[in-house]
Amino acid sequence: MVGVTAAPADVATGSVYVARLLTDDAMASLQSLDRTLVVGPEEPPTREEILRRVPGAAAIICTLTERIDAEVLDAAGPQLRVVANTAVGYDNIDVAAARARGVVVTNTPGVLDRATADLTLGLILAATRRIAEGDRFLRNGTPWTWGPRMMVGLDLSAGATLGIIGLGRIGRAVAQRARAFDMQVLATPTRAELDDDERAAIQIVDLPELLRRSDVVSLHCPLTPQTRHLIDDDALRQMKPTALLVNTARGPVVDTDALVAALAGGEIGGAALDVFEDEPHVDPRLLGFEQVVLTPHLGSAADATRSAMCQMSVGNAVAVLAGRPPLTPVS
Repeated sequence: MVGVTAAPADVATGSVYVARLLTDDAMASLQSLDRTLVVGPEEPPTREEILRRVPGAAAIICTLTERIDAEVLDAAGPQLRVVANTAVGYDNIDVAAARARGVVVTNTPGVLDRATADLTLGLILAATRRIAEGDRFLRNGTPWTWGPRMMVGLDLSAGATLGIIGLGRIGRAVAQRARAFDMQVLATPTRAELDDDERAAIQIVDLPELLRRSDVVSLHCPLTPQTRHLIDDDALRQMKPTALLVNTARGPVVDTDALVAALAGGEIGGAALDVFEDEPHVDPRLLGFEQVVLTPHLGSAADATRSAMCQMSVGNAVAVLAGRPPLTPVS
């Protein structure tokens, strides 16, 4: 990290509050601003720390772990001009409250599509081919001998069907990778402009049909009031009893109680989850299922991707503070 130190809470008006330590190159880029930097730790700050450090900020650079609501916006003060979120989703920010105060909100779309799609395919393979389960099996010292019926999983390349809920940039990247495995791809209706190859390869269907036909259901929709608990008891009952549910979107899109009940009752075959309803808490009931693969929100955790995300959020803040339009505005 280049020349950045945490500033005291009583900084001059016009500071930049960086809620969590960003990548070294992004922190170096912040040195181009002739402003005091108030830099949080690497781990998520507490609510009290945010409210203590944010006063006087002209820009807030945050991550998905910080809730930026009316209280935080008011604590920052009237000079606040931009909240730059280091994430694609922005459900952690009260966009309406920011808009009412004339504060620009930005996010980091596009730069993490491929990394998240890669992880999605990794989770699908880990669950369907029982890779994580096999790893645990060997690490536990379980005696074994190869056999025709041993740990047989879903053969993706033998005509398995992938259902994508949310055919945006990440969903389309997942579809592209799935086609390399010769999977049939279904998706819910989208406003995205598909190219000729995508229109030929992806069948658009309604949600009930997607749930009914898919061997793997992968979630890539944003978290909104309409998508909260989109995957509930009813949705899970519509899935095949052998189907896999994959979530690399946002945890609350899935009703955890409903998922646990479906897994325990054999209503679905398994799950692969990178995000959780009460993140970072992981419901301990999920840990007891061999057919569940769990990762700690690793969707964008690739070095070039995280660097690009942090640089984009810094670039948004720098642009707004310089009087230029933001690179990727939400509001």
